[in-house]
Amino acid sequence: MTPRADILKDVVADLRIAASFVTILPVASSKPSGEGAIARATWALPAAGLLVGLAGALVYKVAIRVGLTPDIAALLALATTALITGALHEDGLADTADGLGGGRTRERKLEIMRDSRIGSYGVCVLILSFGLRWSALAAIARPWTVMLALCAAHAAARAGLPAFMSLVAPARPDGLSANAGAPPGRSVATSFAIGTLALALALGPGKALVALVLLSLAGLMLARLAIRQIGGQTGDILGAFEQVGEILILLVAAAFLHGGG
Repeated sequence: MTPRADILKDVVADLRIAASFVTILPVASSKPSGEGAIARATWALPAAGLLVGLAGALVYKVAIRVGLTPDIAALLALATTALITGALHEDGLADTADGLGGGRTRERKLEIMRDSRIGSYGVCVLILSFGLRWSALAAIARPWTVMLALCAAHAAARAGLPAFMSLVAPARPDGLSANAGAPPGRSVATSFAIGTLALALALGPGKALVALVLLSLAGLMLARLAIRQIGGQTGDILGAFEQVGEILILLVAAAFLHGGG
């Protein structure tokens, strides 16, 4: 097999790993998921997110085409993305809110975050997350612009995950994040480049810069909070990071692209 064929095989395998990491799609990888495989494949997380956003965008377009209002179409689009991901990131956001908000000690916070039950903090933050994203999509309204915003949000919200995983150590020695390992620098840089490109193409350079600044600030705040309260990051913290990213990008899109074509 030629070197080019080997590279292509590795790229496809990484895409499958990334898709299986953030969705419930049956995309088993032909590349063995040995030590470091998930960490190396994190460069492809924005590409996997792009597929999720595209699915939601297509549902939105079909809903509008059959005569449904933007409000209903936006809700259906969000339901589609949650279904494809198995509500993985929403679950992480809720667990993070319950753990950081409800626990008094580091050990108790981690225990709450591992509990499959949802508490009042989790319920409130999920309502806020869905409400903000739904309102943003409904405000944008136009199918083509909604498609761009959804694709950019799902790609760019995951683009910062490798950097977050690399810079913030796991809070415990086991769990989803710890088992994945720290992404190498090349994966971090590639993921960031893909996410930035998605934002620039969807929102334009100036608006993309605004979104990047907000994402960076949110990431720094969440990292500081996680380190102070539980000593690092977990899979739930990563899910919360993704959700916050989606919200911010869609709000930026709604603010600047409202009524756009």
